[in-house]
Amino acid sequence: MTAKQKKLFSIGLAMILAGHSFAQVAGGTTGINAATSSLTSYVDPIATLTLAIGAVVGIIGGVRVYIKWNSGDQDINKDIMGWGGSCLFLVLVSVFIKAFFGV
Repeated sequence: MTAKQKKLFSIGLAMILAGHSFAQVAGGTTGINAATSSLTSYVDPIATLTLAIGAVVGIIGGVRVYIKWNSGDQDINKDIMGWGGSCLFLVLVSVFIKAFFGV
């Protein structure tokens, strides 16, 4: 092969590889878009589930604090802050999940 033939062969090979890489980028974009739409379809049920768990935790915490208060326990502030904080955390996680994914 002459130098000119080698150069033309190199240019042709580079064009073929470049075209192949562009085809892969388009396929990757389609896959990413499909994964994004699939993921966003799970956001609402997960946020609702988190709110439901927060409601159950709130009810359990309220009952436990009520029982301690009626039994005469003087140090219920710690329990109120613990159970209330956990309920607040679960509600805020639900809101944050929806805001993060833009739903």
